[in-house]
Amino acid sequence: MNDVTFGVIVSSRNLFPLRLAEEGRLEILSKLEKMGYNYVILSEQETPCGVVQTYSDAKKCAQLFRKNADKIDGILIILPNFGEEVAVTEAVCMANLNIPVLVQAYDDDINKMDLDNRRDSFCGKLSVCNNLYQNRIKFTNTTLHTCDVDSESFTEDIDFFARVCKVVKGIRTARIGAIGTRPASFNTVRYSEKLLQASGVKVITIDLSDIIAMTMQMETTGQVLEKIKEIKSYGNIVDGISEKKLVKQAKFFLTVERWLEENECNASAIQCWTSIEKNYGIASCLAMSMLGEMGKPSACEMDVMGALSMYALYLASGEPSAYLDWNNGFADDKNKCVNFHCSNYPKSFFGADVEIGNLDIMSRSIGEDICFGACKGKIAPGYMSFAKITTDDICGKIKAYVGEGEFTDDPVNTPGGPGVCKVGNLQGLMAYICQNGFEHHVAMNRSRTARVIEEAFSKYLGWEVYRHK
Repeated sequence: MNDVTFGVIVSSRNLFPLRLAEEGRLEILSKLEKMGYNYVILSEQETPCGVVQTYSDAKKCAQLFRKNADKIDGILIILPNFGEEVAVTEAVCMANLNIPVLVQAYDDDINKMDLDNRRDSFCGKLSVCNNLYQNRIKFTNTTLHTCDVDSESFTEDIDFFARVCKVVKGIRTARIGAIGTRPASFNTVRYSEKLLQASGVKVITIDLSDIIAMTMQMETTGQVLEKIKEIKSYGNIVDGISEKKLVKQAKFFLTVERWLEENECNASAIQCWTSIEKNYGIASCLAMSMLGEMGKPSACEMDVMGALSMYALYLASGEPSAYLDWNNGFADDKNKCVNFHCSNYPKSFFGADVEIGNLDIMSRSIGEDICFGACKGKIAPGYMSFAKITTDDICGKIKAYVGEGEFTDDPVNTPGGPGVCKVGNLQGLMAYICQNGFEHHVAMNRSRTARVIEEAFSKYLGWEVYRHK
């Protein structure tokens, strides 16, 4: 998260000791530097002690923020004393960056309530938040109403807020590569590009035949041979796989990767069956898995909304995301289910070395000779977050659900990429998914970031969000 830059507003009211604001300014800058974050803040030459007290200060702050608009991901409002709520709000309004805002206020020392030391930040924060609300400025609150900058609580708040900023900025500028068309029977993955565009998400399309044509025209260069070495080190390739199939895989990966880079796509959705197998002779899962491990999520069955869901979880955590089906129930434990795909999970999702072989289910219908490229294994136990975004064309809105659970070590005897999930009140979640038109697909990530996703989606992107608890 350390590539986040904050615009910092330290405020003071002239009835209270300016010394406290001066000290607070130094403390927050030291804190951000220790945590590895960048910042933009008024200098001590631009306003007294570099804090915001007056309308003139607010204008200078807003001008500075606008000048650095491309850099700033979120705004920190720091109240070492009561603060000047009007000036703070004017600064945010005039900057007009439309980015997340975090409000922090210092604790008072109950033994230092004299006129030279009192802060009254507890009260001042209420006034600042009231003014932000009046001006329709969305903001994030700290866990505690007041806390010191050097507290562990505020450290966690900054980390949380930085993740929210990453998600908001990433989604508002996301470019999703749509490679191919959806399988004919998958009405579930239909979506609205226009609704996505209203939130800043762009969908870049290409026909799968164009990708296949570019792949088939590629010479077996040194770059292809290097990619084959990378594939061999990525997992355990089953016996009997010819070098010809590895060449095909390497060329397909390089073609997709090059197209995504040329179009500056952050994630992709691929028509993974059955055209790629029948017309090129391999499965696309391996390339999708490797892209996911690199932080470029790739969703199955041309599910663009799935790719966006995977990308959001990646932004929130910095960890690779996988795409799964809510697939099989447990007769003896209604809070457990089997999640499955055939599979393209990033290798870090598995508990052991990934096996790279043929698609199991698909091989039975179209032949295993054209199905090489599935990354298989059981998902390792551990906590996880899940999320799914959808465009509700009937109601004209984007909505999502998000929650947390765990992968268990329960045995499951099935090929592909199974994982046993445990989610509290799973039956309630399934009922919500069914009643609200969500798909059978879900993005999962080995993190605890449901609260981050909820805050980013609902508060700052304005989407309807159900957080499962």
